[in-house]
Amino acid sequence: MTADPAIIQGGMGVGVSDWRLAGAVARAGGLGVVSGTALDAVLARRLQTGDRGGHLREALGAFPFPDVAERIIGRYYRVDGSGAGQSFRPVPRLGLRPNRTRDELLVAANFAEVFLAKRGHDGWVGVNYLEKIQLATPAAVYGAMLAGVDYVLMGAGVPAGIPQLLGSFAAGRPGEIGVNVDGAPAGAAFSVRLDPREVFGVAPILRRPRFLAIVSSHVLAAYLARDELTRPDGLVIETPVAGGHSARPRGPSQLDETGQPVYGPRDEPDLAKLRQLGLPFWLAGGHAGPDQLCAAQAAGAVGVQVGSVFALCRDSGIAPQVRQAALAEARAGQLVVRNDPAASPTGFPFKVAELAGTIATEPVYSARQRICDLGYLRTPYLTPQGKVGYRCPSEPVDAYVAKGGAREETVGRRCLCNGLTATVGLAQSHPDGYLEPALVTLGQDLSFLRALPFDHDDYTAGDVVRYLTGNQAHNATLTDPLGTTQR
Repeated sequence: MTADPAIIQGGMGVGVSDWRLAGAVARAGGLGVVSGTALDAVLARRLQTGDRGGHLREALGAFPFPDVAERIIGRYYRVDGSGAGQSFRPVPRLGLRPNRTRDELLVAANFAEVFLAKRGHDGWVGVNYLEKIQLATPAAVYGAMLAGVDYVLMGAGVPAGIPQLLGSFAAGRPGEIGVNVDGAPAGAAFSVRLDPREVFGVAPILRRPRFLAIVSSHVLAAYLARDELTRPDGLVIETPVAGGHSARPRGPSQLDETGQPVYGPRDEPDLAKLRQLGLPFWLAGGHAGPDQLCAAQAAGAVGVQVGSVFALCRDSGIAPQVRQAALAEARAGQLVVRNDPAASPTGFPFKVAELAGTIATEPVYSARQRICDLGYLRTPYLTPQGKVGYRCPSEPVDAYVAKGGAREETVGRRCLCNGLTATVGLAQSHPDGYLEPALVTLGQDLSFLRALPFDHDDYTAGDVVRYLTGNQAHNATLTDPLGTTQR
């Protein structure tokens, strides 16, 4: 692999961009990207539902620390798949305090997802993380690197510490990143660290993956590129219509008549200034067509990152009934995707598809009893006693307020952790029988569906790559996980 791929498949949701989707994109010649969000919970729940096909147990069988793999299988695997429809066993919560059980699961889960995505071909595989979930990053990244991940992508914040983290792990050293703690005095420093020797007894030399920072402006790109310690290997430039989280508008804060943030000229990336940085870059958000790819390359980009067209394909991790419902409404022109300024507990605008039966709709949202049992988007904060606590504006309101949070910050917040996990068929069933509802995130530009030259209901990731690139994506002979040779 001597050249960067023209097509990057977005790292979407919790398990939407799973190993099947990423592997299919990579086999077709694009950069297949697995979502690294909450992979510890995804692995644990998949094992509890029986690990159909045995893929995860196969991946754990290749994990370089067999005793760790055996403990994880023994703790979570249910041969009869009895986890389906029952309460899933919880995984250790993220936190600043060291927790070997938690770190082992995070490392193994990220290893397994990347291992499976890379199996049977020689294409590119990346992993996508959220800067907001800092507490998981070192262990998650280390697991992906153990599996030989080719690219690490990160957005939803300022990922300044990732280049050093990758370099440390590649050299066999401990890896560490800083952690933001609300209310901490100036000069106070908090961090989360993984020392492979402490957890696994050894720290092998690893291949360093390339790092792509996902940003929304040339300003942040220039900030990261100014110093070798923070300089990424490339950039993904997202527009506000891209799925998932968006940057806040850089202009005056205002909402339109539908309650969505208003973006203006200051939010448009200056491509001339991006080219001056000397870093390869990709454009993302509303670029799911061959004409958009050509236009991006004419503007100096290597290519494009696209998400929604892959999220709605047959290889996606979205539960089939949810995917088909979204496709049906989108084809009919009835699917509304809002850039909701309140939905995400991170405080960043977040795209929610207003699909019937999901927590994006008011009746389902109002009927759900607030609970914070996964906690990936909890924010560390300093208590009056000087200790670090954790809070989330999507948790029960009284609990959030008791932790020093403002009541108004809880209004309209959705539980992204549970909603996104439910979208891929891993919904938690609570003791009272309540099943967590799904939450679907897509890009706001779904016009690509009308242009697709194949069946909108049942297309593959390979169809998408070939459509975007004009069948010139990848001419190497590849082998899929089932052993079938294809061109």
